[in-house]
Amino acid sequence: MNHIMKIYGNGVVANEDVSLELRKGEIHALLGENGAGKSTLMKVLFGIEAPDQGDIILNGQKTTIKSPQDAISKGIGMVHQHFMLVPSLTVAENIILGVAPKKGLFIDMDKAVEAAQNIAKEYNFDIDVRQKVEEIPVGIKQKVEILKALYRNAEILILDEPTAVLTPQETEELFVQLMKLKEKGHTIIFISHKLDEIKKICNRATIMRNGKSMGTYEVADISTQEMSRLMVGREVSLKFDKKEQHLTDDVFLRVRNLTVHNAQGVLKVDDLSFDLKGGEIMGIAGVEGNGQSELVDTLTGLNKKYKGEIKIKGTDIVNSSIADIRALKLANIPEDRMTSGCAGTLSIQENLFSNQYRSSKFSGRFFMKQKAIEARSDELIKEYMIKCKSRKQNVGMLSGGNIQKVIVAREFSTGPDLIIANQPTRGIDVGAAAFIRKRLLEFRDAGCAVLLISADLTEIFSLSDRLAVMYKGKFAGFFTDVENVTEDELGQHMLGIKHDDVLEGVMYE
Repeated sequence: MNHIMKIYGNGVVANEDVSLELRKGEIHALLGENGAGKSTLMKVLFGIEAPDQGDIILNGQKTTIKSPQDAISKGIGMVHQHFMLVPSLTVAENIILGVAPKKGLFIDMDKAVEAAQNIAKEYNFDIDVRQKVEEIPVGIKQKVEILKALYRNAEILILDEPTAVLTPQETEELFVQLMKLKEKGHTIIFISHKLDEIKKICNRATIMRNGKSMGTYEVADISTQEMSRLMVGREVSLKFDKKEQHLTDDVFLRVRNLTVHNAQGVLKVDDLSFDLKGGEIMGIAGVEGNGQSELVDTLTGLNKKYKGEIKIKGTDIVNSSIADIRALKLANIPEDRMTSGCAGTLSIQENLFSNQYRSSKFSGRFFMKQKAIEARSDELIKEYMIKCKSRKQNVGMLSGGNIQKVIVAREFSTGPDLIIANQPTRGIDVGAAAFIRKRLLEFRDAGCAVLLISADLTEIFSLSDRLAVMYKGKFAGFFTDVENVTEDELGQHMLGIKHDDVLEGVMYE
């Protein structure tokens, strides 16, 4: 890719004179902050966006990629962060979808299964291709996505945050398979914020900042600290100064025998009990889909259909509205920032104050106190280092990291006693992630109780004072001595290989 320019209709320069060279049989990292232009560059390569200037040279020939289908026909495949599989279909049906072998007018299912088995065998992927996708774990779903691309003869494979939802064991397995793909001559673009993984698996790395390439480096010759500095333009501390813990006497969150079924009647939270005091961060690790989302929805009042008892600061929330629960000084950082965390079509200012319109500081008898709101908005934008044109800019126009900062600023500005943070740094750059993690520690040190649900094990280990592993709606393991827990041990609990019957330290009373 030579001198790629991409300017959107709103004047945002997403890619400015970016060049990217890929070698056959290499794993090439693409890293940068959210909004740095990585996604746009990959959309250009995969035919989702057309460049305004620049050339794409494929195997020595100048080419134009008009659509994803065109990219696939030219040997380029992409595995998106959010998988694009049809849950009700089998693995084989997903792999051959759109290019299925036919018997007359109909799909030849025997040949389809055989073709799927052959491609899985060729690349040493141990998968039952007759299973429905809805029945398989996340790590296997990712393999299906990779096989889909390989079945379509992908020589260049784009992987977007491929380890975001994997356990340590699944990550190691993925790396083994990526090395095998590399040996077979495939080129892999590895988009990630996890610098240690880039050091482990990648040959070279192209680093982007503010729509420009900061250069391509041999991974063996560059440190993680230097990579992070090139990404954000300043030194970023990748480690945290975690102060000695000072627990309060008060239990801010008390959960007893909590049982939750989803809309289909499937048991998602199974007789769960735990306590959370002020001055601590309790981490919950686990593979996605093991009841974490249902637990958070119930604790924050979004789901009222549950059995058991939930008390926040001594108040049973069984008959409480979301506003009542908020009034107990609860802050909620939701998992999906765009769906549940903000209103993308509203301004930064409107989002920052969407939970404070009843506050006497900002609301008069008949009208909102506009000057006070504007002044406080500017303070929060500065304090949380939100990159924007003005407080009137629509949140949807910001990068993922800055959208997350708006949500965090809104939630933290109310002075909470209890914070529920669900995947607070997922898919955001190292600078924004470090900022948010530092704030969580500051609130913990100030006597706040923090429940942290995260798939990022580095985050879980570095922030948690106590640590639970959730598997099939239960705590499969609970650790009070987090420093002495290994990733392998945690991963075995996450996969259900290990399950502790006695959970010491999960409750205070």
